[in-house]
Amino acid sequence: MKQDNDPIEQLLVLHRDEVLREWLAEVAASSPSAGAAVGASAAADAAALLDAFVAGLRAGADAKRFDDIGWEPVRNTLETLSRARAARGSLAGETSHFVLALKKPLFSGLQQSPHTEPQHVLAAVWRVSTLVDRMAQFTMDTYQRSREEVIRRQQEELLELSTPVVKLWDGVLAVPMIGTLDSSRTQLVMESLLQRIVDTGSELAIIDITGVPTVDTLVAQHLLKTVTAIRLMGADCIISGVRPQIAQTIVHLGIDLQGISTKASLADALALAMKRVGYTVTKTKG
Repeated sequence: MKQDNDPIEQLLVLHRDEVLREWLAEVAASSPSAGAAVGASAAADAAALLDAFVAGLRAGADAKRFDDIGWEPVRNTLETLSRARAARGSLAGETSHFVLALKKPLFSGLQQSPHTEPQHVLAAVWRVSTLVDRMAQFTMDTYQRSREEVIRRQQEELLELSTPVVKLWDGVLAVPMIGTLDSSRTQLVMESLLQRIVDTGSELAIIDITGVPTVDTLVAQHLLKTVTAIRLMGADCIISGVRPQIAQTIVHLGIDLQGISTKASLADALALAMKRVGYTVTKTKG
């Protein structure tokens, strides 16, 4: 494969600056918005990618297989470039266009090579075209993965923020639930609540479902699992925020909440919790 790469390597070694200049000019000319999006970092990105490209050619990497170990410097450079551009707000298409613009100076340089046979030029052009296409596709895949990672991280952060465990009083914790309950969220609530029970030595936990829009069989099962886990830790649980609609739904579904204290509001649940842990709340005369 080293011999097949020779014409491309010679072009990039002997005419690196020309290729780099034509590449950046092609980016700006064919898509001004993409050229503007990369800003002053375009030259540095292009130079780093060309250097990695030459390293792959010198290693004899197979131009037909972008997963060849010889192209690892190129893959690493593309991944860094793609993630950096995604963080700056560039679109996936802009990064892909940036890479594809490399074709024109490479094609032009290979065709003007005075020491290469026409059939070898054609073969080299085809290898370059295939390789650059795969490089562009790699940037798209990397961009997609990076965006998915950001979205997943944001979802996890929002999930944690939406299920805080609050200490209301000595021995009394509360978890205000907002939104739909699913398996992953219930698991997170359970883990956070059980850990806080251990950390604080609390005797009671209030699960407030005022912000839960609907309660179906699945949601009720998640609540029951959480209550069971709390009891296994030696604490007890009160469910608050049971509105008339939710109460009717629970009855119609035949869900058994016997043995679990329920209250219509968080205030009522807190009053019951205070009584259970031995506190008496009295109103002073104003």
